[in-house]
Amino acid sequence: MSLDILIFGAHADDAEIGMAGTIAKHAAAGLKVGICDLTRAEMSSNGTVERRAAEAEAASAVLGLSARTNLGLPDRGLYITPENVAAVTAEIRRHAPKIVFAPYWEDRHPDHVMCSRLVEEAVFNAKLRRYMPELPPVRVDQLCFYFINDLGRADLIVDITGYYNIKEKALGCYSSQFEQGAAGADVVSTPLNQGYIERVKARDSLLGQRSLIPFAEGFAVKSPYKIELF
Repeated sequence: MSLDILIFGAHADDAEIGMAGTIAKHAAAGLKVGICDLTRAEMSSNGTVERRAAEAEAASAVLGLSARTNLGLPDRGLYITPENVAAVTAEIRRHAPKIVFAPYWEDRHPDHVMCSRLVEEAVFNAKLRRYMPELPPVRVDQLCFYFINDLGRADLIVDITGYYNIKEKALGCYSSQFEQGAAGADVVSTPLNQGYIERVKARDSLLGQRSLIPFAEGFAVKSPYKIELF
């Protein structure tokens, strides 16, 4: 399936944390939006692979995604190898998106950093006609980076005020990650279940403050972003 926008994350819930409102807004506008999770998050402290897959499916329905895939690469094994770069490149070529999103290149979680690097390598390779010639080359118009745990300079913001309830509902699908659980439950305390969603909401509010927007999501770019004024 061809997509207008393809978002990569190391784990299911990464894209939702960083840009669920932007995803929902563009899907509602009729664009074809997809997410590719690189791993099955098998190393997560809480939740099982099966439960996290079900949570991702539920969140996808909330957001109105056209596609969601999982490459099954090893959790905590996202290294810059020819095999990993090829897997991400093939995903880009299969969907031929105009815009690709990846995690911001600085983050407390090493998998997010490596996902960012893998996607950047793959976007470059995707246009090379002699690389993986069995799939037609694809030139991505723009690569943007979304914030997960650490906030950098936002070069672009998207007003998601009208879609914030959808972002909260999508994040709520990941109860294995964001809920502490009942007393005695087999749940490990992590930064994600210690008020994390409230901090994401505060960040999104802060990102919109200078533009008098109640809630916004921010994005960084490494190359100039073209806009049409007329």
